[in-house]
Amino acid sequence: MLTGYRHMRCGLIGEKLGHSFSPQIHEKLCDYDYRLFELPDESAVGAFLRQGDFDALNVTIPYKQTVIPYLLGMTDEARRIGAVNTIRKTADGSLYGYNTDYYGFSALIRTAGIRMKGRKVLVLGSGGASRTARTVCADLGADPVIVISRSGPDNYDNLERHRDAQVIVNCTPVGMYPHNGVSPVDLSLFPYLEGVLDMIYNPAVTALLYQAQSRGIPCANGLTMLVAQAIQSCGIFLGKTIPESEIGRITGLLQKQMGNIVLVGMPGSGKSTVACLLADRTGRTVLDTDALITKETGRTPADWIREEGEAAFRGVESACVAEAGKRSGIILATGGGVVTRKENYLPLHQNGRIYFLDRDPEALPLSDRPLSQLTGVMQLYRERLPLYRSFADCIIANRGTPEEAARQILEDYSS
Repeated sequence: MLTGYRHMRCGLIGEKLGHSFSPQIHEKLCDYDYRLFELPDESAVGAFLRQGDFDALNVTIPYKQTVIPYLLGMTDEARRIGAVNTIRKTADGSLYGYNTDYYGFSALIRTAGIRMKGRKVLVLGSGGASRTARTVCADLGADPVIVISRSGPDNYDNLERHRDAQVIVNCTPVGMYPHNGVSPVDLSLFPYLEGVLDMIYNPAVTALLYQAQSRGIPCANGLTMLVAQAIQSCGIFLGKTIPESEIGRITGLLQKQMGNIVLVGMPGSGKSTVACLLADRTGRTVLDTDALITKETGRTPADWIREEGEAAFRGVESACVAEAGKRSGIILATGGGVVTRKENYLPLHQNGRIYFLDRDPEALPLSDRPLSQLTGVMQLYRERLPLYRSFADCIIANRGTPEEAARQILEDYSS
């Protein structure tokens, strides 16, 4: 982190900033004062730019065009895109505008390793983010660059015209928290895809990116873009060049901070105990899907299975997992049978790294575990083992103490 800039007054202006990650990024870059300024309307923007006490600003929706009349000048990228997201006050008090989203999206493309030159690119959405994507893609040699909008000549009802698309860039909010699990397009329509980029970063794996991952298509979310544009903004604030290596460092820190640690395994494998140990060591909140179901419905999972049957319980469990999986930065312990429904994978995977706590079946308790009692713990273990392995990003052999299992998980998660 750069120090010696405490005298600088920096910040972010926008209409609603409650979920902004900008302060977290900038505090990792420099010691200047970085604040959030929520401005209710365009008239407030003008007043703030004329009279506000600041040295430099970032600008977010819906004011990236609103600020332009108040500027003395702007960069070529900002002029071509028609939007400004960074402002620097000069020594005489005048304002100069930049568009660091251009650099951010370029960094995302480089990091993802997706080639643009000569590729047919579909850009989903026609707003400000779309203008940035179109400009960068064209500058990198993409041809043609087609905008897909709801009502334009190229829209979601005639996508078959573009089945030869090689790259898709999502610049819409479709699939963004809290509306997780929805994709703007079905990638099966595009057999020649070489890359998929989604400007959304919460969740980390959108339904669109999950489709790409499932087909082995190179893909990436928008977190790298967010960090890269902030790093270039910081450089503009300070009049310095920030090393590109900072992009990977800060993106990695945020990924760990935002990600969930998800535990799966047989009933009695130690998920709840290990989750509590992990929470003690990280300060994270624990969510236990079985406990959430009991709290919300007034019936334990065992009661549900005995009284309504397993199928009814699995439906309740999936609804619980879908909501819990939207959270970020938590420890999430799941019920033993969560892996029996494929639909539960994306909610757990979208923000989480999944750990399978594998405990010897002979050591698993049977008390108040009706499926283990009815099916037989050995048979249940054999049936579910392939499912646990298919869900897991990492397998933890929980054959020692819970403390040892927690230590292994934290070592893997931090690596």
